[in-house]
Parts: sequence; structure tokens; C-alpha cells
Amino acid sequence: MAPTKTATPATALVSVRDARERSIARLTDAFAHDELEMDEFERRLSIAHRTNSPDEFAALTADLQPTESPTTTALAHPSPAAPLSVRDHQRILLVMGGTSRTGQWTPARKLRIVAIMGGAELDFREAALSPGVTEIHITAVMGGVNIIVPPHLAVEMDGSAIMGGFEHSDRAPIEPDPERPILRVHGLAVMGGVQIETRLVGESARDAHRRRHPSRREIAAASRRALPPRRDD
Repeated sequence: MAPTKTATPATALVSVRDARERSIARLTDAFAHDELEMDEFERRLSIAHRTNSPDEFAALTADLQPTESPTTTALAHPSPAAPLSVRDHQRILLVMGGTSRTGQWTPARKLRIVAIMGGAELDFREAALSPGVTEIHITAVMGGVNIIVPPHLAVEMDGSAIMGGFEHSDRAPIEPDPERPILRVHGLAVMGGVQIETRLVGESARDAHRRRHPSRREIAAASRRALPPRRDD
């Protein structure tokens, strides 16, 4: 009798990684086609990033409409390739000014931002991140930092606020995958704010705002679509 093949830890990790990527891609596709509201999309994304359970991966998409095409919105915009070289440290100081990092850019492994009566926007949707942890330390004093991430990016976010706000988000795997980028954000906001939002690649701030705050007309249209078809007696 031939010996039974057992999965090695490396094989199991690749299998979980594939299942996670498929789930996130399907959730992103459903969100792009308005099958999921923003809050529900974010909730399921957090589970998809943190779980290693095949049953939970299956449950996340079980109620979604089946799709015939394997090409999803997420797969149509693949993650940028890992950069060949990355700076270890970078520091950005903003005093009564602002800056933004958008499009294709390569963050340092450790990025420190100090915003004093200023603001910054960091858009990671097309950023080339190295495998492993990219760490951002933020100090915002009467200023603000807005962080934009794509659905597939694992995020850890934890900080403190004094008369301000520091949004918390945790959608990183419990057991880190060394081949997968993780964005780790922490720091302090004093009379300022640090926030994070998920956007699809190419989605504008206006489109994202409409998803989070639909108009009354859009809410009424969605309600009508949810009603059962009318029967003519």
C-alpha cells in the first residue's frame, strides 16, 4: 500500500494563502457590483485576512451570487511586484503644510510621519510593498493623516489620541505569512486625527463617499430591488 501523503507546513501555508486570495477577490468583486454594503464588506474582509479555516473562507462568500467568470475586480488589478530595493527608514516632517503619496511608489520599511498643523495622504493601492512588515509611525498634532488601502492588503492599526482620533483597524493574519505584505500603523494624535479607508483601485474619493453615504434616491432604488416581484392576479 502506498504511503499516505500529508501536507507539509509550507504546502498548507500556500493552500491557506490561495483560499484567502480567492475569498478576498470574490468579496471585492461583490462589493464593486454593489452586492455588499461598505460595513459588511469591511467586516468580511477582516475575517478573510485573519482566519485560516477553510469553512470560514467558504462561509464568507456562500450567500453571494455565483459568477461564471474567474476574472474579478481584484484580479484585474493585481498587487504590484515586490520592489528590488527598499530604504530601511524615511522621515516626513509637515509643519503647516501637506503632502501625498499616490500612484506607484515604494514605501520605506519604517516610515515616520510628523504632521504639525499639516496633513498627509498615503495611498497604498498601487504602492510596491516588500513581503513582511512595513511600519508607519505617525505623530499628528493639530493635523491629520489619511491612509488608503486596497482590499487585499493586511493591516494592523493601533494608536492613541488626545482630544483627537486614531482609528483602529486589525485585519492582519494571526499567524503572519512571511511572503505577504503587512502594513502596521501606530502612533499618537493630539487634537488631530489618523484614519484609514478601503478603496478599490481607481475608485475616487467621491465614489468612496457615495458608497459610505448613499443618497436617498439610491437607498430607495436599492429597497425597490430588494422587494419580491409583483404578481398580477
